[in-house]
Amino acid sequence: MKKKIPQLLLIVALVLVIVGSIAAQAFNTGLYTTSVKRISFETERGELSGLLYMPKGVSAANPRPAVVVTHGYLNSGEMQDTNAIELSRRGYVVLALDMYDHGHSKGAATNTGNFLTFWPRSLYDAAQYMYAQDYVLKDEAGNGIIGVTGHSMGGFSSSMAMWYDEQDFATTGIRKIAAGVSMGSDFSYTAWLGLTVDGAVAAAGGRTMGKIAGQFDEFFFNNAEENAPGTVVKKNYVGTAEGKAFLEQEAPEAGVWYETADGGKRIIYQPYETHPWNHFSTTSTAYVVEFYTEAFADYNTGIKAIPANEQIWMWKEIFSCVALIGLMLLVVPAIMLIVKLPFFSKAVTGKVAPLKGGKTSAVSTIILLVAIFLPALAFPVCVGSFLTKDWLFGLGLVFAAAGVAALVMKKLAGGIGAIIGGAGLALVAKLVAYAGDAPSVNDIAFWTLVCACIAIAILSLVFAFIKSKEGAKAEHYGLKASPIAIVASLATAVVGVIAVYAVVFVIDAIFKTDFRLWVFAFKTFEFSILPKLFYYLPTFLLYYIASTSAIAINTNTEKLQGWKGYALAMILNAGGITVLLAFQYGILFATGTAVFPGMALPGILLVAMVPTLAIAGCFSKALYKRTGNIWTPAFFNALLMTLMTIANTCIYNQ
Repeated sequence: MKKKIPQLLLIVALVLVIVGSIAAQAFNTGLYTTSVKRISFETERGELSGLLYMPKGVSAANPRPAVVVTHGYLNSGEMQDTNAIELSRRGYVVLALDMYDHGHSKGAATNTGNFLTFWPRSLYDAAQYMYAQDYVLKDEAGNGIIGVTGHSMGGFSSSMAMWYDEQDFATTGIRKIAAGVSMGSDFSYTAWLGLTVDGAVAAAGGRTMGKIAGQFDEFFFNNAEENAPGTVVKKNYVGTAEGKAFLEQEAPEAGVWYETADGGKRIIYQPYETHPWNHFSTTSTAYVVEFYTEAFADYNTGIKAIPANEQIWMWKEIFSCVALIGLMLLVVPAIMLIVKLPFFSKAVTGKVAPLKGGKTSAVSTIILLVAIFLPALAFPVCVGSFLTKDWLFGLGLVFAAAGVAALVMKKLAGGIGAIIGGAGLALVAKLVAYAGDAPSVNDIAFWTLVCACIAIAILSLVFAFIKSKEGAKAEHYGLKASPIAIVASLATAVVGVIAVYAVVFVIDAIFKTDFRLWVFAFKTFEFSILPKLFYYLPTFLLYYIASTSAIAINTNTEKLQGWKGYALAMILNAGGITVLLAFQYGILFATGTAVFPGMALPGILLVAMVPTLAIAGCFSKALYKRTGNIWTPAFFNALLMTLMTIANTCIYNQ
């Protein structure tokens, strides 16, 4: 029976993938009232792509209002499925857009890393494409009945789209965009291009406009008149000078419609939400529906009067998560089937007997806690500006000094490892961020390199002074393997990753759904990003070698067999950052000011990092247990998680 377990687990995993994807498709299409397909079109600035949600019955003879929705910086159009599902099932044509250099869209060759090259024109270019389609409604004067909505950078792009549209109106006499509501964005970045709040008001052209301004938005809606300690604080956008100017009111209220001097209407919604929460929220989704119900009230033929709070998008997310669970569950049985093949079988070096281990000492517990929480403290250093990198440099010198002391005490392996880790940490702390083409991944890669150095130093010192006395050897760290076994492990990992993404691409082709839970997702990508994989693979691989070795030595004991070992594996990888995340936001919601009010981007990135590292910890534990070495899980995690990361972010120079 044990010989059939991998096959049975693989079947169960595939059933979850298929059932989850079928159900996700049902809700993604509004219970089959909408067709969803991926489209792409050429523009002056490259090629834009997106998912087109087309309600049944829409045609040139029966056009409907259209809404272009788009994502924020580092994301893709799928992040707007809440709005896409709820608007399309009510009868609107919706394009969930990938902005230039994100998802399946590509910027022109001139987009070589300039932050201002992809978002200013993305939504306007997409709106012009939609205006040219005969199934999109126009009024008697030829004006487009089109809305634009975006989150964060997408919100900036929606503001820019209306501004550019008004400029073109001066020449053409046609307004292609009738309304726009942004989520999680003010005018701070558009001001770089000349669009201030006063400019937006002056160029509104009688449009219906709105903003969704989360009270706990980590970046925007700040009051310039207050001396806040940072941006991660509670906000009241309608009380700011910018909010008042946008609404043209002296004492406006949130959630209230106001008539404007140019004949338009405006509103600001203020949900009790953070920045990334906006696109995973029934409240904000209801606001978007309410906004377009009001904005297109004169064009409601064919639009279903479904109350804004009656939503089904969360069921799509639930079943996408079921499919995601299935995708993750198929990894280990698939790899165990792969290693039964000739040559690949050399990746298995034999199971390692667990260490007996004695009574856990206070010193061991303290060292374990340090190993868990030091990487968490390093994250805001590498990704944000909460601390300077000087303390990492000092920590590296401490580890290097400890290594020298270990050599003096004739602890050769531990001393050398600690010196390498400490010197590496000190060196890395003085270097700039990794020079790849995915901006957010640069900082994460830098952090993984720091974590690897910390892990190498701690593992070496603990081995020299503690684990060697308990009988630990190279195989207990998962390091023992012949060169051919390491090559076979790499080949196994490559085939395993190809198998995972083959499933992702097949499901996308059939159902047009991906595998996700909120911001953590496995989705299809353009093959043009594959060369970028090798920018980041070295640092990610070093991290997963070190972290998998730490998991191997700490979980392969007699006391940690079964679920306890997996729990510790996840804690070792993600425990520290989980506590940091909970601490940061718990205090923010309780007091109105985060523990680290200057830590905006790190907190947002951690939301996806927690499941990424927790799942990788499980793979490390499971595959080390079955192969007897760390090489297959280290290679697999590095390849899979690096590819998943760059597929979900901004990539220049595709």
